[in-house]
Amino acid sequence: MNAVINGKTIECQEGETILQAARRTGHFIPTLCELNALDHRPGTCRVCLVDVRREGAGEWVTVTSCTTPVEEGLSIATRNAALRQKQRLQVELLLADHNQDCAACIRHGDCELQDVAQFVGLKDTRFTDPVFYRGRVRDASSPSITRDMTKCIRCFRCVTVCRQVQGTDILVVENEGLASEVGVRNAKDMASSDCVSCGQCTLVCPTGALAEKDDTERVVDYLYDPEVFTVFQFAPAVRVALGEEFGMAAGTNVEGRIITALKKLGANVVLDTNFTADLVIMEEGTELLTRIKEGGVLPLFTSCSPGWVNYIEKFHPDMLGHVSTTKSPQQCFGAIAKSYLAERMKVDPAKMRVVSIMPCTAKKGEAGRGEFGKDGRADVDVVITTREFARLLRNEGIKLAELEDSKFDNEWMGAYTGAAEIFGATGGVMEAALRTVYFAVTGKELPGIEFAPVRGLDGVREAEVDLGALGVVKVAAAHGLKNALKIVEAVRSGEKQYHFVEVMTCPGGCIGGGGQPKIKKGYQGARGPRWTAIYAIDTKSKLRQSHNNPLVQKLYADYLGSPNSHKAHELLHTHYTDRSRQIHHTMNEIWSDIRDRTRTERVD
Repeated sequence: MNAVINGKTIECQEGETILQAARRTGHFIPTLCELNALDHRPGTCRVCLVDVRREGAGEWVTVTSCTTPVEEGLSIATRNAALRQKQRLQVELLLADHNQDCAACIRHGDCELQDVAQFVGLKDTRFTDPVFYRGRVRDASSPSITRDMTKCIRCFRCVTVCRQVQGTDILVVENEGLASEVGVRNAKDMASSDCVSCGQCTLVCPTGALAEKDDTERVVDYLYDPEVFTVFQFAPAVRVALGEEFGMAAGTNVEGRIITALKKLGANVVLDTNFTADLVIMEEGTELLTRIKEGGVLPLFTSCSPGWVNYIEKFHPDMLGHVSTTKSPQQCFGAIAKSYLAERMKVDPAKMRVVSIMPCTAKKGEAGRGEFGKDGRADVDVVITTREFARLLRNEGIKLAELEDSKFDNEWMGAYTGAAEIFGATGGVMEAALRTVYFAVTGKELPGIEFAPVRGLDGVREAEVDLGALGVVKVAAAHGLKNALKIVEAVRSGEKQYHFVEVMTCPGGCIGGGGQPKIKKGYQGARGPRWTAIYAIDTKSKLRQSHNNPLVQKLYADYLGSPNSHKAHELLHTHYTDRSRQIHHTMNEIWSDIRDRTRTERVD
């Protein structure tokens, strides 16, 4: 069908909204509630106003473009003085219901509400001290995510992502009218809820209502303390995303510049989480082979994604026996840094602080788990996300794009393989493990090295690999918890008999982590370039199998002994806990109350 936008005829598709047709044909319409990668068209912000006139009708009518479908012959105006006045009024009304302490907001300078206010030409607001938001919830109970409803504009993007992408359905709309806000289901706050801390809600929030917990000041305190010896690690997905925060193309590998930046900040040692990703493959691969040979619980689920571990503990504790006992690369790094590295560098581990730069908000909670540490010291002291690291660099006046590259300068933990780098993309952990497991069983390298069947962005991928004497091993990889649920249910019912399953909490894997740079108006736009960059690093690596990392070999020879040894278990393995009891107890009370009321109503 054909329609006319601002005097220009465009071809439209059946079922398109005016906003979708405008976006596709290059006509910008401001909006705050749209989320173009998902089916989210609530029309709540009322900013995407346009004037329309249908064929044969004489008057123009103002409508919301995100909820109005295109019709044959429809005339649409997106820019005129009266329309802009209506948009300005709507933005002013949003601000009248909004905490305007922008200077102290985590989204200052990167706020979609500010952007739209600028676009519609808002010069001043009549409601500079709004009172409507006062008394709304400010929830800092979670170690990973803050929920500040004084800044919520009720776009409900977060509710959509929690429901449609992750399927956990934790975030809900509470109350009515001016009192309405985003709450957590069946809980008083985030910490006591069954939120898994994935942070996908923080990626889509247009303001500072949902955000990562800011730990940058703790990092600054460590850096400025002369008594503290700082050891920094950063994850594979960080190096292909951080550049976006500084105007660089998505997927640009800024590994060398990150090292330079951290040295300028005053870091004592800068190392790579990839080193312990290689180490995790050795431990987890050995654990898999042991279970297959000795008839252990199968399939073995990966455990490097903390959001996935939270999900299993809270939603499916009956499956905990399937989860690998190997700690994540982040936690293994901390454990090795405060033992092996501290001994080699003659540093008191009590004065060492391990700082992680991660693409993941759930890593903050993971670092704070009581079971991750030794002698009263946590493996990892503080975690900051990619976004927090970018803010830290900007606050310190460091311009990443202008820095030269540096290299890791440590002789004990300064090397990694391509297998470790692909941990950052969905299917990468599986592929890295298969490269090493195949070698451990057959004594030969996996033909072609690259294992294409587990690559890609399909929600669930399945494959088989012939391990010779051990026969054919069935594997699967999933990303996003809604897809993970499909695998859990298939395993529980006996429909599928896998040997090894990789699950990444976030869509795309760590490249799409909740702590990665935001994509305004979108949700998945930069994941493709980041994913491509991750695999390009692997392809260019001289060493592409974890078992060929010379420093990992040296670590085992000089310190750990062998994979899954007693010392390796002491430092690199853990256990997980059923955390569903309180939630299930609450739900049982609710259902009991419903049954009781139903019986009473029947008697009446």
